[in-house]
Amino acid sequence: MPTPPAGPPAPSFPLPDRSGLEALLAKAFGVPVVLDRVEHLAPWAVLRAHLAGPEAGPPTHPAGPDHEPSARPAGPNPGPPASVIVKWLRVHPSRSRTDARQVVTERAALRFLSEDLGLDLAPRVLADDMAASLLVLEDLAPRTPLDQVLRRDGAVPPPAGLAAFARALGELGAATAGHAELYLARRPAVVVDLACPHTDAWRRAVEHAAGFGVALPSRAETELARLLAELADPGPFLALTNGDAEANNFLTADGDGRLIDFEFAGYRHTLTSAVCLYVPGPAWLTVSDPIATGLEAGYRRALARGVPEADDDRLFGFGLAAACLTWAAGRLTRFPTLDARVPGENSRLQLIFTLDAAAWTAENHRALPHLAGWARRAAQALRRRWPDADVDRATYPAYTPRG
Repeated sequence: MPTPPAGPPAPSFPLPDRSGLEALLAKAFGVPVVLDRVEHLAPWAVLRAHLAGPEAGPPTHPAGPDHEPSARPAGPNPGPPASVIVKWLRVHPSRSRTDARQVVTERAALRFLSEDLGLDLAPRVLADDMAASLLVLEDLAPRTPLDQVLRRDGAVPPPAGLAAFARALGELGAATAGHAELYLARRPAVVVDLACPHTDAWRRAVEHAAGFGVALPSRAETELARLLAELADPGPFLALTNGDAEANNFLTADGDGRLIDFEFAGYRHTLTSAVCLYVPGPAWLTVSDPIATGLEAGYRRALARGVPEADDDRLFGFGLAAACLTWAAGRLTRFPTLDARVPGENSRLQLIFTLDAAAWTAENHRALPHLAGWARRAAQALRRRWPDADVDRATYPAYTPRG
């Protein structure tokens, strides 16, 4: 999990009960557990809990840069580690992590990956209390969030963690394709897909674009119907994604890494998880060229080990274009909010760059040309509407932060 900045502010929501957490850990590990101290990883409802006493295992969160990361304890019952990650629900104006289904979903996904499939792509669940909506996870420190690496070091040349991220996304799709029933067996009936419906996002995006002068042509409407059918029925591309595949949700060290935050996990078109390699997410104005950097090749190689159709340029290109254009449409639903903001607000620039990047991806993969043209025209119309955002994308380095 991310390492907090020095002196994080006190959380504005209640922390888990200390004695209850100690009891939960003691039950999970079969030995008494005492919390030495806890760190609130601001601004999330996440703690790093350091355990005390002779039963605690070797450190998993070294105090300084001279320490090497420790291996996982061996043996059937190695005892508690030196630190764990605790996640719980909270009350927050943004409604982030306020739905108990998110905790249930993350537990199901992580147990499915580690216990059913034997994968080492994400943290293990060490203990849980669903009545309290509480999860205790393996601490993956000293791995660092990839977004922090990119902000610190830039993306030229691409850091090893970026290639590892692309591979991990492909490996997740390859390993989970064809196992939907096994995953669904871990999900209680009350758990539903928390993703926003694509059809509604497209409807609103098309309405907004028409409102600022860019109507959807009939040939693009035909392509949109094919796009929605592809995402609704992915066929061989149906696989587990964490629902938020962004650089901040990949922890990396020495070219290795793990995916985190499976609160919105579910079986969906696996190429939706690759969008972040082609189109800027909420934190970025730009991303790198995944073809020139080899990220696409690494992702496709990993995915094709379990989804051979990823080697088919036509099938891969169509699914990828559908996913990227749908992401851009989802961002376009924010148009009324962005239109009301003051000139110079970077969110406007990000929307334009997102539309351009999605169109570029479709064009490069020779898919959905009429929808790509519509996205290009929408971006150009927004440049005219927002002169402050009429800039050359090429002047911005890869992975330029939004703010």
